[in-house]
Amino acid sequence: MFGMGFSEILIILVIGIIFLGPEKLPEAMVKIARFFNMFKKTINEAKDSIDQELRIEELKKEAMEYKRKLHETTSSVKSSIYMDEFEQIKNSTSDFGETLKKSIEEPIEETKELSNLEEKPKKKKKKEKLETNTPKTGEDTKSSEEEGENV
Repeated sequence: MFGMGFSEILIILVIGIIFLGPEKLPEAMVKIARFFNMFKKTINEAKDSIDQELRIEELKKEAMEYKRKLHETTSSVKSSIYMDEFEQIKNSTSDFGETLKKSIEEPIEETKELSNLEEKPKKKKKKEKLETNTPKTGEDTKSSEEEGENV
């Protein structure tokens, strides 16, 4: 006990008998034994408390690790969901863009066709004006008559 040998304990007992006397020595021994028991009990409680704190610290570390993993997993799931939503939005906007492009191109094409139809009569009118303004010679009349027969 505490690194004391039998001879050292015997010396302490002899000194105790001299100072306390034979009547008070048994009471003092009981009090000393209670003190040592209480001291051991306090040390064991402190040790258990420290062990419990260490377990709590380990549990905290483990909980933080699970929390980190959960956060990583939710982040990856969120990013995949966001990417899926982004792809859906991208597809719907591209479809909308194509539809919008077609709806714009169709009136433009119709306008071009209408303008082409309007330009053809104008060109014919210009040709007729040119033909009426130019004097016809004998050869021109023959060639125009031959063209009429060929048609």
